[in-house]
Amino acid sequence: MVVSKTIGLQTAGNGDVQDITQQVAEAVRASGLNDGVATIFSASSTSALTTIEFESGAVADLRRLLDEIAPPDRPYQHNLRWGDGNGHSHLRAALLGPSLSVPFVNKRLTLGTWQQIVFVDFDNRHRSRQIIVQLVGE
Repeated sequence: MVVSKTIGLQTAGNGDVQDITQQVAEAVRASGLNDGVATIFSASSTSALTTIEFESGAVADLRRLLDEIAPPDRPYQHNLRWGDGNGHSHLRAALLGPSLSVPFVNKRLTLGTWQQIVFVDFDNRHRSRQIIVQLVGE
């Protein structure tokens, strides 16, 4: 059986990191499925999904690392073509990726103790985002 749900988010952009673990866990609980896999997908080329310990130090470290890898003030060909100043956002999103799969057992996500599912918006402005959660199981 397949169950799909959408999670709406309002983001601040510029590396905004939001913990969406509870929304995904609620989708699993409400799905009627006991065991399976939750695939979480961001339909955006300037945002990503990953897991991290969602605490201020780890989040700050992630932001700093991405600033070092793809600084916003570097010249990007994308910016020259489109003039929107978010070339770094596309590269950061490509590095982390748009989706994540998490198994669930007995209606519970199988995340580690300090592991949360996070959505990261790299765009250079605030956005309304839609996250697709697709559950496959029985």
